[in-house]
Amino acid sequence: MTTKKTINRRSFMNMTLAFAALAFVAPVHAEAVDFSRKTIEFVVPFGVGGGSDTWARFNAPYLAKYLPGSPNVVVKNVPGGGSITGANQFASRAKSDGLSVLGTSASTQFPYLLGDARVKYEYTDWQVVLAAPTGGVVYINSDLGVKSLAELGKLKGQRLVYGSQGSTSLDLVPLLAFRLLGLDVNHVFGMKSRGEGRLAFERGEANIDFQTTSAYLKSSIGMVEEGKAIPLFTMGVLDDAGNLVRDPNFPDLPHVSEAIEIVTGNRPEGVEWDAFKAFLIAGFPAQKLMVLPKSTPAPVVEAYRSAVRQMREDPDYQAGKDEALGGYEQVTDSAGEALFAAGTTIDPEARDWVRALLEKDYNTRF
Repeated sequence: MTTKKTINRRSFMNMTLAFAALAFVAPVHAEAVDFSRKTIEFVVPFGVGGGSDTWARFNAPYLAKYLPGSPNVVVKNVPGGGSITGANQFASRAKSDGLSVLGTSASTQFPYLLGDARVKYEYTDWQVVLAAPTGGVVYINSDLGVKSLAELGKLKGQRLVYGSQGSTSLDLVPLLAFRLLGLDVNHVFGMKSRGEGRLAFERGEANIDFQTTSAYLKSSIGMVEEGKAIPLFTMGVLDDAGNLVRDPNFPDLPHVSEAIEIVTGNRPEGVEWDAFKAFLIAGFPAQKLMVLPKSTPAPVVEAYRSAVRQMREDPDYQAGKDEALGGYEQVTDSAGEALFAAGTTIDPEARDWVRALLEKDYNTRF
């Protein structure tokens, strides 16, 4: 559903907390849990220095501070298979004592949603204690002569170039968005990061690009200010009713559903839109998830959720979260559960459609 509603940054922070009203359950008391003199492994299925590693290392000290007994929380990087290796390992080895927690991302959710044969983990075997949204912006080279989204029709018949990390990475979301917009885009695979894709754009090797909010504000906004790039639309955020609305970081930019309606004249619907929305939610509103095994006792789960609630009020957390999290509020309790469910579920027909598209047009193998 497309909505013209816009929200400001403070409203969005309040809005994410309001998710808890969807299915509030009184918390289980966690007083009996004590992690004193314990070490908790925060498993990150990626290498050091990436977005998920940065996210985990931002959260780890606050978990250590607010979990009962102030345990030592260490980030354990288990890279490989685009995060599949570490997630598989956690699924087979993690115990239900709360001493090991996994941080997943869109790169973990996507292979699961696509039914990748390498995936041995099952999200229904886990329970969420924190969900971290993010956003993103699509922009084009100003040399194309398009000054705004409304002029995108000028690109009809033109071949655009996008530097991509791969058809099943986070770049699957812009790939599907470009199709819905009717754009002819050559996806050049092999980029090691979105940062490398941005560099290709800066060098003129690509003329359309996408960056997450934090990367856009840090590294891409300068090109916009210099007149070298034109922002088109954002990936949007979800409101408390689960509707796609404008990103509070960019209230003047339409979200992707608005963009599709503006360009095509039609509200997006059908199996292609259903497929896109599943990956959109997994890639942005529910991009990062902190999970424990489902068999973890309720008091231990509540200890983690309580730590999240407390750390969000910490002055140091508040001072650092804009840079570390792009200004988006992390959520827990029923709010986290709602995002967890939305970000790890796809209609089988929509999944089959995406798989067929990627196999036929992009030579993807599952």
